[in-house]
Formats: sequence, structure tokens, C-alpha cells
Amino acid sequence: MQLTIPEGDFAGFIFDLDGTLVDTMPQHYCAWRDTLHDFGLKEVLDEALFYAQGGSPTEKVVQTFNAHYGTSFDPITVRDAKELRFAEMIHDTELIEPVIAFARARAAEGCPVSVASGGLRHIVRDTLQAHGLAELFPVVVTVDDVARGKPAPDTFLLAAEKMGVPPERCLVFEDAELGFRAAEAAGMRWVEVPSAPRFGMGFSGNS
Repeated sequence: MQLTIPEGDFAGFIFDLDGTLVDTMPQHYCAWRDTLHDFGLKEVLDEALFYAQGGSPTEKVVQTFNAHYGTSFDPITVRDAKELRFAEMIHDTELIEPVIAFARARAAEGCPVSVASGGLRHIVRDTLQAHGLAELFPVVVTVDDVARGKPAPDTFLLAAEKMGVPPERCLVFEDAELGFRAAEAAGMRWVEVPSAPRFGMGFSGNS
């Protein structure tokens, strides 16, 4: 993986979590697929539809799935069941090493680094702790901390505020379209972390 870092006088660095620092997306897909099956979805969750939701709050993802499949699942109930299933898979996830290396290098130089995720606080916390990343990122902002999730700029703006860095001097690392839009809305430059949907992937999770 090669990261294209733009030139600029950056003083703070903000990282999305899922698909950016940690390759969690196969496990998230399996958690969604199996949870929706348990709740009565007759079809297998479409992978392209799943990957298109990258960065969306979990309840909103349920609403999107309801609209697509004509179901009426309760967003909170399904969210909680899905996150519980995902929590059982956290230790199967892998670090995205080039991004981690960049974050460690900036932190070693004394630059503030933070996580700004659309995930729930306890899941973000557990993922960082499982991979020994909690101490690297003293500032962590999640969807629980803001009124509006991505693509609104709130998550990134709060991370910049907590780091004490003006938004225009922050560089965001993201893998999803909603994250790019959120960074732009916050007046921040961004780096795309390349990722590709693994349609037909063999990972089976706990199914």
C-alpha cells in the first residue's frame, strides 16, 4: 500500500479507525450478515451495499438496509446485536501497517494524533485496546460524542479542537467517501487509504 501525502504545513493528524487503522471490514460484514439473518432477512446481505455504508452510524446503516430490503428492523436492537457479534471478532482483525507506521512517526515527532470514528465508543475503545493502540491515540472521538456523524464535519472538528490544532492544519486519513466529504466540510485535507471490497470473500466469521 502506498499513501499519497499532500504537501502542507500540517500540525495535527486525524485517523478514521475501521478500514483505515485496522482492517475490520470483513468482520463487520460478517457481523451484519449473520445478525440480519438471525433477525429474519431471507437474502444474504449484499456486499456492495454493505461497503457503500462505510463511515455511516450503525443505526443509519440499519435504516438503509431496511429501505433496500423492505424490512422494518428496529435500528437500536439490530445495532446492539450486531456490535455484540462484532466484538467477538475483534481479535481476528489486522492492523493496516503503513498507516500505523505513519501515525507512530508523527507522534514520535511530537505531533498530536487522534482517532475520529463513526463507530460506537465502546467498540472503538475495545478495538484500539485489542491492538495496543490506545496509548498512541490520546484523543478519540466517536459518533457518541457528536450530534451529527459523517459526512457532517462534527467528528473531525471535535478531534481538532481536542488536539488544539486549527482545522486547516489537520490532515485526515480515511478510506470511505463519507469520510472524505466530512473532512472537506471541516476544511481539512485528506489522504485516501486504499481499500477494495472483497466480494465473495471467504472469511466466515462465527457463522
